[in-house]
Amino acid sequence: MRPLMFIALPLLASSAFGATVVDGSAEKSYGAPLAVQNTQTQFGDSNLGAIGLANGSEIDSVRAKIEGGVLFLMFAGNLESNFNKLDIFIDAIPGGQNRVLGTNVDVDFNAINRMGDNGTGNGLTFDAAFAADFFFSFTGGVGGSAAYESYINFATMPTKGAGVGGYAGPGGSGLAGAIVTKIGFSAAINNSNILGVIGGTDVGDGAGVSTGVEIAIPLSQIPGYVSGDIKVCAFVNGGGHDYLSNQVLAGLGGGANLGEPRAVNFDFIPGDQFITIANGGGGTPCPADLNGDTFVDAADLASLLNVWDSNGSAGGDLNGDGIVDAADLAILLNVWGACA
Repeated sequence: MRPLMFIALPLLASSAFGATVVDGSAEKSYGAPLAVQNTQTQFGDSNLGAIGLANGSEIDSVRAKIEGGVLFLMFAGNLESNFNKLDIFIDAIPGGQNRVLGTNVDVDFNAINRMGDNGTGNGLTFDAAFAADFFFSFTGGVGGSAAYESYINFATMPTKGAGVGGYAGPGGSGLAGAIVTKIGFSAAINNSNILGVIGGTDVGDGAGVSTGVEIAIPLSQIPGYVSGDIKVCAFVNGGGHDYLSNQVLAGLGGGANLGEPRAVNFDFIPGDQFITIANGGGGTPCPADLNGDTFVDAADLASLLNVWDSNGSAGGDLNGDGIVDAADLAILLNVWGACA
């Protein structure tokens, strides 16, 4: 059985982070979108107008902000209720995977590796300036209970593969159905959008949409991240993470679905297929808070020593250099005490 740093957790009662409520609707504090869709979806335009069920999938825009050491992402649009995936890759620290390997941790029925190298030298390849360190996926549909269910999956993506990950759910839709974990991840969906890029192939844009999938990711859960800009690549994928749509941000400039993820190279497509979120002021104040209790103390020290001389796949690689050693111990001791 593979080791997990994250575990499945039950739905909790609240998804509020101070002034931000993770409910699938963009607050004004997000500001203007960082990227707007320019390509009409080939996964169908939803016309149901329901918070839960949708009969089409699209990403119309993305908004983002960083508050209190948490990365908030608001993907306006819809996710069809057939367990289509909103797959999100994050580049936040040195290293990572520019081409997705086939040796990553197994989350969501081997999702990352389904997009990675199958031994023939292929694998989803990002723009030259992007190398994924972290993976997050949101999905929803009608499950065995005949009710709408939503799930999240997440994993680290070390440069040489492996990593650790887990999942949470089921949730539902809207605020009442938000998925909230004890380690700080939160996600919610509002599928009520009936706007988006409409009127024919590649006509219009999705700037006016403000509901969709909203996600909160504690930056402390990205091993080695202390500060600096964060890059995000996101797209709608098939239910098995096996058919990449034309709903990619920041926009493909028109065109059909991309198909087999392993055959996609974003560097061959004009423009950047990712967004950049500026965070020059610093990220999480507690990169060494390994157990997420808002204190750096003996428990975190014990966790780090327990993985000493490892590659950090179970945590502890605080500077992201691929080894848990004295440099990481120095970081931990330097921030000893309560998180500021």
